[in-house]
Amino acid sequence: MKNSGIEWIGEVPNSWEIRRTKYVATSIFKGYGITKEDIVTDGDTPCVRYGEIYTKYNISFEDCKTRTNKSNIAILQYFHFGDILFAGTGELVDEIGKNIVYLGKEKCLAGGDIIVLRHKQNPIFLNYALYATCSQIQKSRGKAKLKVVHISATEIGNIYIALPSIVEQRQIAAHLDKKCAAIDSMVANQQAQIEKLKEYKQSVITEAVTKGLDPSVPMKPSGVEWIGEVPAKWIIQPLKCLFSFGKGLPITKADLVSVGIKVISYGQIHAKYNKSTTIDDKLYRYVSEKYLNTNNDSIVHKGDFIFADTSEDVEGSGDFIYIDKDDKIFAGYHSVILKNRYEYKTNNKYLAYLFLSNNWKSQLQSRVSGIKVFSISRGMLAKTSVLLPTLSEQQQIADHLDKKCAEIDKLISVKQQKIEKLNEYKKLLIYEYVTGKKEVG
Repeated sequence: MKNSGIEWIGEVPNSWEIRRTKYVATSIFKGYGITKEDIVTDGDTPCVRYGEIYTKYNISFEDCKTRTNKSNIAILQYFHFGDILFAGTGELVDEIGKNIVYLGKEKCLAGGDIIVLRHKQNPIFLNYALYATCSQIQKSRGKAKLKVVHISATEIGNIYIALPSIVEQRQIAAHLDKKCAAIDSMVANQQAQIEKLKEYKQSVITEAVTKGLDPSVPMKPSGVEWIGEVPAKWIIQPLKCLFSFGKGLPITKADLVSVGIKVISYGQIHAKYNKSTTIDDKLYRYVSEKYLNTNNDSIVHKGDFIFADTSEDVEGSGDFIYIDKDDKIFAGYHSVILKNRYEYKTNNKYLAYLFLSNNWKSQLQSRVSGIKVFSISRGMLAKTSVLLPTLSEQQQIADHLDKKCAEIDKLISVKQQKIEKLNEYKKLLIYEYVTGKKEVG
């Protein structure tokens, strides 16, 4: 072994070279903007947009998830077999520049904010080397979290990697593919168990908020499709009778600041929405205190709800946040606020659980409009109905679900921690093999 001279790489085998990526590449170029509107199911050309690198792909891929018509794209930037794609923009410093390798046969288009690396190395090995923690540290170095994080083609080109012979590259790539596939299978197994627990949680919530806790009480037909039979003493009430409706601040991402008044916008609702009635402190963004002077109607209080008014899929229609804190918080852009009409007494924690049920959300999803973006309005929310037990029953149901959901969430958390440990082990394994600290046996 010898000292690589690069602190993030450490020692490498004597025969390995340390090279900057730009000297390994035959070319490094950027893709060209492909918008959401350019994506069509029956498009003539497969393509990748930069956000999909984070959300739709793992380490390698053979088929693109989306297609476009090349006649709609002003500049055609193709990638082909063996090319490595980097996300040039992201929201997290420690994930900026995530890379994937294309192993398919078709020519595909690279969207804007994608950096494409072409080379003559083993594509799977080189992708692992550029994915490894020692490369990610170099991608993230010197970057600060603002509103978005960027990485340039020049910065990608300046990443140092350890390079063995092509024969060794091929051996390491095959070995890592096998090891990583086994880890990915374990992760998928844990994720499948999490999904089953989430389904169970949904059934527990639905049963409690539509049937109550006492299976022996007499039932009656509700006359409402999404509810079915309900306890005889429960009533059905239009949502508009219980709440007044408002809207969030008319701001954009450009108006967000690092310190100020807390704000929750539709993006945070969708990103952090986890079928919980408790706000995660990481949810908040911030706006300037100047908004306090003229926008008090957009402030929410404990017991209020903030609904996202747009979603990228029908299933996200009806995602919301229940405000469970006494704090000064703004509802942000693309949101609808529900505030109590105080002449009606309800337990809003019970209603939060009711709003989490797929049965209740089906009322919105049957009315939602859109193709690529799905929107709900204050009018749509106002037309929905809620199922109301007595006030004491609402409290009992809320307390029961707090306990049951906490138990299920704990099990989910344990499995999520297992996934995190498996992913950390995978990163360590990749690092050790692409820097030669472990040999292929």
